[in-house]
Amino acid sequence: MSTALVTGGSRGIGRAVCLALARAGYDVAFCWARDDAGAAETARLVERAGAGAMPLRCDVTDEAQVAATVAAVPGLSVLVNNAGTALYKQVQDTSYAEWRRVFAVNADGAFLCTRAAVPRFLRRGGGCIVNVSSVWGERGGACEAAYSASKAALIGFTKACAKELAPSGIRVNCVSCGFIDTEMNAHLSEAERAAFFADVPLRRAGTPEEAAAAVLFLVRSRYVTGEVLRVDGGVTM
Repeated sequence: MSTALVTGGSRGIGRAVCLALARAGYDVAFCWARDDAGAAETARLVERAGAGAMPLRCDVTDEAQVAATVAAVPGLSVLVNNAGTALYKQVQDTSYAEWRRVFAVNADGAFLCTRAAVPRFLRRGGGCIVNVSSVWGERGGACEAAYSASKAALIGFTKACAKELAPSGIRVNCVSCGFIDTEMNAHLSEAERAAFFADVPLRRAGTPEEAAAAVLFLVRSRYVTGEVLRVDGGVTM
């Protein structure tokens, strides 16, 4: 049995990743924190794709919940650290609590899930981890200091883990997403979207399915580790 665990799987990129993995032959465990209806829909779609679905409610910032969730997944071979949150505020208006919350989900959550999964992978003789980061972690985003910093931390974490775990047959890679059409960007006006796309060579948003295809590519690529694969329409060229 080979099972993939996807964090933040109730919607958006996480749901698309769950479906891509299901169609690729994996049973899919996924966790979510709040969106019960979305989680039920993801489970239904995974099962309709012919795979086993294992929904697990889990707050990735809670150490005990993460440990229990990872331990509950049978045949764990792939971990996708996708759970994330954003904050759109000027740095001088960002409270320390808000800063810590963004880091707790985006960076600490990936650390906790990875730390819990690695012993499982070691016993298995190998495994694969894909972290979902952002181009803002590479180039920074105005009014998104906390988000950018947390996603930059995730890229550094990816590279460090890739070096440390490669001798044990555990590959660690990262997808760096640009503007993907998800609920996280739903607050933007049409004018704001148009202004952003003016700087994107492909002149459009990416889809969750395009981000998921990049995750699946890294899962399947047995001789790739420590890489940051950009899915951004060319914005970082």
